[in-house]
Amino acid sequence: MIKVMAHRRYSPVRMQSLKRNKIEVMNRDFYLYKQRLSLLYLWVVPIVTAVIGFGIGHVSYKLYLPLWGLNSCLMILASYHLGAQKLWYGNKDGRQCAVTALLLCTPWLLFPVFAGMGPPPVTIAGWLNTAAEQQTRYTILIGGGVSALSGTALLKVQLQARGETFYSALAFAALSIAIPLFIFNMAFWGYYLTAAFRSFASHAASERPDWYLPVKSLFYVISVVEVILIYLGAILFAASLKITGVISKTAFRWYLVCGLFAILLVLVPSSWPQPLATAGYIVSIPAIPFVMYYLIGLRLLKSA
Repeated sequence: MIKVMAHRRYSPVRMQSLKRNKIEVMNRDFYLYKQRLSLLYLWVVPIVTAVIGFGIGHVSYKLYLPLWGLNSCLMILASYHLGAQKLWYGNKDGRQCAVTALLLCTPWLLFPVFAGMGPPPVTIAGWLNTAAEQQTRYTILIGGGVSALSGTALLKVQLQARGETFYSALAFAALSIAIPLFIFNMAFWGYYLTAAFRSFASHAASERPDWYLPVKSLFYVISVVEVILIYLGAILFAASLKITGVISKTAFRWYLVCGLFAILLVLVPSSWPQPLATAGYIVSIPAIPFVMYYLIGLRLLKSA
């Protein structure tokens, strides 16, 4: 009897089964480890971009373009491990979710190049010396806005297919108003101001046209409106995602608190005392509101 039990316990079939189970557990653990590492890398990209951009400032394109290319490759690889492989190996719903996630993440695949460009110049001479870079900056921002709008259009369809029609419709309505204003604003900064500054450089300050200050005030209002609507859209999409069970109540509260806090800071005039004025400036930077959509994209990518 003992020999039979020993034979059954150590039979080759049993040993092969145990070995397969062990390999499956190791593969699953390694897959989860790659997912966590990929998610961590993708999370820190906006933070590192902001720290380098403001901490170091402008550097030569010969340095920042190769580094941006390397980071883009690493982000694509991390996105693949996080869930983008569902584009090839998933079902129809998984592929649609992955496409939506990638469109929402694409802006912050492009925006890290700003770490090397640094903040926009504050003088006309500095702007004209880097005019090509400034036009490139705002063209990239326009592309990021178009990608985010496309991603939210698909996200709205998927949320409504799950039965949530109220918040998703309001969220997309906010983005549908905000992104055209955003594109208009970025075109103004990248192309109209560059041409205007070239004209100013060839004339004395006293000869600047009377319309300059009124137009500047107009685009300040446009900027405030579009930034508020972008944050509001993110809050509403987070509410829709919570209702459909994609994100938790705790995650939604973070989106709600951060979004409302950012909206309040956007309304802070630049003449207010520090640090409120600086905080208002930071949350109004064109790339910053898209961080919320980037994080939504990462969550969708993980759950694809």
